[in-house]
Amino acid sequence: MNVLLIGSGGREHALAWKIAQSSLLDTLFVAPGNPGTIRHGRNAEVDLRDAKAMRRFLLENRIRIVVVGPESPLVGGVHDRLAADPQLQDVTVIGPKAEGARLEGSKDFAKEFMFRHNIPTAAHRTFIKGQLQEALDHLDRINAPYVIKADGLAAGKGVIITNDKKEAAKALREMLQQGRFGEAGERVVIEQHLKGIELSAFLVTDGESFKMLPAAKDYKRIGRGDTGPNTGGMGAVSPAPFADKDFMQKVHDRIAAPTVRGLKKDGIAYQGFLFIGLMNVDGDPYVIEYNVRLGDPETQAILPRLKSDLLDLFEGIASGTLSERHVDVDDRTAVSIVLAAEGYPEEYEKGKTILGVDMVRDAYVFQAGTRLKGDKLVTNGGRVMTVTGMGKDLESAIASAYRAASVIAYDGKYMRDDIGHDLVKQPAQRAGAVAR
Repeated sequence: MNVLLIGSGGREHALAWKIAQSSLLDTLFVAPGNPGTIRHGRNAEVDLRDAKAMRRFLLENRIRIVVVGPESPLVGGVHDRLAADPQLQDVTVIGPKAEGARLEGSKDFAKEFMFRHNIPTAAHRTFIKGQLQEALDHLDRINAPYVIKADGLAAGKGVIITNDKKEAAKALREMLQQGRFGEAGERVVIEQHLKGIELSAFLVTDGESFKMLPAAKDYKRIGRGDTGPNTGGMGAVSPAPFADKDFMQKVHDRIAAPTVRGLKKDGIAYQGFLFIGLMNVDGDPYVIEYNVRLGDPETQAILPRLKSDLLDLFEGIASGTLSERHVDVDDRTAVSIVLAAEGYPEEYEKGKTILGVDMVRDAYVFQAGTRLKGDKLVTNGGRVMTVTGMGKDLESAIASAYRAASVIAYDGKYMRDDIGHDLVKQPAQRAGAVAR
């Protein structure tokens, strides 16, 4: 079958790499893709906003499955537009329609969904534009740390966690009064702070049944020891030692299953990936947020551990037979390290020549912020690429990843030097326990 993958980041490079391994695949198209995805398919320019151009591309290339990598097209209704086209009824979209995508597109919607279906999460209050004083009064009634979230999509920058009430009040004024984050910040969620360790859980569903994929812990802060500003992610580890078999069973029973049942009960047809951001609080899972796609850089850590044919799972969604498919997971540990541009997540320069990618051995390199300038590979984003190493245990996976990352060079290269180090002393788990 022919597949169209939408996106251009490290997540999409990892998806392209995995899809290309399938015996079910004829041709993979990636729109727009990056220099890394060229190795696994054909990069293509497709305007998602142009319905006629989209239809023409899908029909001319006999696309059977469309995989939507990033969240914005899903929240924007790309699935709805394709499903409404009578000429595209045989095309399966991996990713929810706009109603289901509200789980990520609106934190207030997601919170109400969780409370409605008794899914463990932090308590919250929502305030809209014009309710600034009520929001400020609410700060006086709760204890620090203060967790303030823009309701809509804010490119990963819409969450402020602070112990300083003045800083929290400033964030509320910036969103509700000064228009920071635009429409995304016109509704603000103030949330109870949960103390624990974070985990990213993933599943794939056809709306009836679901399959758990490997879980991962990611590292959001720019600096060593989780210091400095938040980023899109600086690294990931899969599996996480603290997410043992018993904990993942709780995730399955208390969160994943009720979520899929809740979507069905609410009449929300949902097919595709669901990323559940969790907090492990004294051994119990609580949902921090939902995302309606895979994570980045977690995808670069979990897909190398997925032994199953990803396209076979997509075919299960297309045919409504996902329950009959199997998910097999590699017992080894994967560690992913993001190589970034100097200055990220603030201002940074582009166009730096990248050397050494083809010299990497015994590890995977997934490109993101790159482009070709003539025959040279150069930087073109804040997060340039992700290097993933595998090992029989966490220590060996860390060593493999950093050994491979050291081979790649460009002016201003930056990476955290402590990814996974905080987990080394934690009790080990059997990696296969995370698959359901």
